[in-house]
Amino acid sequence: MKHELIPAEDLDRLIEMAWEDRTPFEAIEMQFGLKENQVRQIMRSSLKASSFKMWRKRVTGRKTRHIAKRGFMFGRFRSAMQRTR
Repeated sequence: MKHELIPAEDLDRLIEMAWEDRTPFEAIEMQFGLKENQVRQIMRSSLKASSFKMWRKRVTGRKTRHIAKRGFMFGRFRSAMQRTR
């Protein structure tokens, strides 16, 4: 897949979303129309080798990267001990 077809500002946002811990691949697919494998290819070609390896290590097996594996659907986890405003 050639990511030259993606405008630079969209490519920057795609990479930013891929780095975020709580952004699922499904959200990236909905916004950009790219499957997880395509995101991986773009990250591999856009990042330095060491940065790509670090990213892959971070996202591999992370439950928050896929909506179906999440223990929640919306928002962030809030402990029962946490005060509300």
